[in-house]
Amino acid sequence: MAQKPTLSWTRQIQLLLDRGLCIVDQEACKRFLAAQNYYRFSGYVRYFQRAPHHGDDTFMQGTWFEEIQAIYDADEALRHTLGEQLGRAELLLRSHTAHVIAREHGPYETYLAESFYSDAPSAEPTVNSCLRDIERSKERHILRFTETEGATGAARFGELPVWSAVEVWSFGTLSKCIERGGTGSLAGAVASSLGVAQAGFAYRVRALVYLRNRCAHHSRLWNHSIIDAGPTPNNVRAKAKRLAGQFSPRSALDVIASLDDILSRGMDAAPILPGIVAEHSQHKGFWRGLVAPQNSRDHGQATY
Repeated sequence: MAQKPTLSWTRQIQLLLDRGLCIVDQEACKRFLAAQNYYRFSGYVRYFQRAPHHGDDTFMQGTWFEEIQAIYDADEALRHTLGEQLGRAELLLRSHTAHVIAREHGPYETYLAESFYSDAPSAEPTVNSCLRDIERSKERHILRFTETEGATGAARFGELPVWSAVEVWSFGTLSKCIERGGTGSLAGAVASSLGVAQAGFAYRVRALVYLRNRCAHHSRLWNHSIIDAGPTPNNVRAKAKRLAGQFSPRSALDVIASLDDILSRGMDAAPILPGIVAEHSQHKGFWRGLVAPQNSRDHGQATY
């Protein structure tokens, strides 16, 4: 593959113009590209080009920079909204996971035993992730329970209660613990503690982690298919569709419906889907790419 030259922001704008993009304010476009990165923006741009997968980067006639930027900005606003709600979900899951483990398995040591987890033979032991997060923490509530004389591995944390440990686990580690802990029984117990359906709960949590990671890393949600969206309960999905209309099971909206269900049942939190519908559904270009994500090769999505 041929290496591409480095282009100044001015030359990046000229490249967009040469390919047929209409730009009202070139200085504003330059500031945008300097702040956001041309390559990142190109993930949105491809939906407005003729056949980028075949090397034709020409824009479809009548495409304006400002309409693509509006979609980009709406996507950023959605990620910001989700980030706050996903943070609440992470804290809620930490609390209920620690409570269930402490109540049913004891607060010490067991959760750091490899035998506590039902790991696949080819997978890294879940306890390794738990220990790695604990060992790199500099929090006082971890250090005060750490054995520094002679002990190694899990033995260093025999006095560390699970309610303290969960506070330094990443969301990904917490998800693994829920899915595999109690030799597979923990997910159902945590779901029951929250008052949500047990079926598929671990996979719903995994989908929340995936969505949180995309939001945290400023990754595109518009026209992005969430392959492992998790089995959102049919009644939850049906309720969401009455509000938002039809959407793909691989849409971010499906995970948002699941998120709202977990938070409303677990902590009586107000749902965010109604606000998302109110804020974004009238922006047809953005909404279409949210409810029915498509590959950029399908140019039906780009005929706004």
